[in-house]
Amino acid sequence: MIKETFVASDPKSAYEQAVKKYGDNITLISAKQITYEDGKLRSEIVVEVAKNLFIKKSFGKMPAAGAADEVKALLADKGISSEWLDGMLDAIEEASILEDKSLLVSYLIGEIDEALKVKKEDLSLPKIMMLVGPTGSGKTTTIAKLAARYAYLMEKPYKVALLNLDNYKVGAVEQLEHYADIMQIEHVSIASTDEFRKNLERFADYDIILIDTAGMSPYDTRKFIKTIGFVACGSEKQIEVSLVLAATVKYEDMEDIYKNFSFLNLDNVIVTKFDETKHFGTLLNFMLLYKLPMSYFSTGQEVPDDLMPANKEYLLEQFIGDMDEK
Repeated sequence: MIKETFVASDPKSAYEQAVKKYGDNITLISAKQITYEDGKLRSEIVVEVAKNLFIKKSFGKMPAAGAADEVKALLADKGISSEWLDGMLDAIEEASILEDKSLLVSYLIGEIDEALKVKKEDLSLPKIMMLVGPTGSGKTTTIAKLAARYAYLMEKPYKVALLNLDNYKVGAVEQLEHYADIMQIEHVSIASTDEFRKNLERFADYDIILIDTAGMSPYDTRKFIKTIGFVACGSEKQIEVSLVLAATVKYEDMEDIYKNFSFLNLDNVIVTKFDETKHFGTLLNFMLLYKLPMSYFSTGQEVPDDLMPANKEYLLEQFIGDMDEK
């Protein structure tokens, strides 16, 4: 780390100089007032910044530091944002890391691993889970997998009920009803918030209530308003909202999906369609920037087999495999 002094007529102005130069990437070390030789009282503050950031801001763009530019280009090509990479590279103080490609890749993968969040599976208390997401993200199949997992594949069988709010998609009710019949799980199709509230009360003693919602475009205002009504229906128990997001979606669409569903107070992300892509950089980038915890991965179409609790190592293995491809 490098220490730098800023001087102004008052401490606030001196600190503003430091922020103007380095942004929020500073640590304040000291602040004091000093009488200079001209007899004027001035304020000095000392801040600490990363060495690379100090060089970059003080002397302009740093010359290529060994393998840094090459690694940055590789990861950016795989979907990781240049902004995130620049922040990580600026924080590296050891020149040996910047000059060794393998070492630098390992370091950045470690930083990605540290930044990713996972919501651990916890069924110790009754819960209500609502799955939301765009059309085609795989919500109905995923909810069937979750129902089967909770009812039959855990250390003990949990009492599960399925509520279906999707009255738009042709066959949606029948599809979930089919799964429910096979698993001998309660299933109810809901048309209004009043019905929704009554059925939440009806199944109040169940361990898990799973709620399927209508798939919708991020721009479908009517369906969004209706979904908000269900979430805010006045349930005594908190409704845990999971965004179902396909790993195949391009980043610009992921941004739109997040921005339009975020007002539902998203609790976590369920990632689907792992089996339909070999490229996971875009998904990783989304997780790094929006910091939502991942809860489950859907890795295929088989119910209930192709579902697993989210695992950072599994996702990073897929990403590293993509990096290794020429």
